[in-house]
Amino acid sequence: MTIDIYSIIEKAKKTGKVEKGTNEVTKAIERGTAKLVVYAVDVEPKEITQHLPLLCKEKNILCKEVDNKQKLGIAVGISVAASSVAVTDAGDAEKDIEELK
Repeated sequence: MTIDIYSIIEKAKKTGKVEKGTNEVTKAIERGTAKLVVYAVDVEPKEITQHLPLLCKEKNILCKEVDNKQKLGIAVGISVAASSVAVTDAGDAEKDIEELK
């Protein structure tokens, strides 16, 4: 069963805490507070998010890509596209994130 990453983000947003935007996400990774980092593949220019998987690997943080920044924005509850999102407090999505690993 594949868990929908967008719904994990929604659940974490409702019951935990998420950071949105690449600057905030980068800070969350560097602080080691991110439990899951998700970035959109359709971000232009690619440089905006291309450092995220590398940073996550260094810090041993789960990193996933999704196909659409618009859907990522909706999942995190904003009316604009989101290039990346970090779940800092999983809330009820804790088990779902574990299953992604």
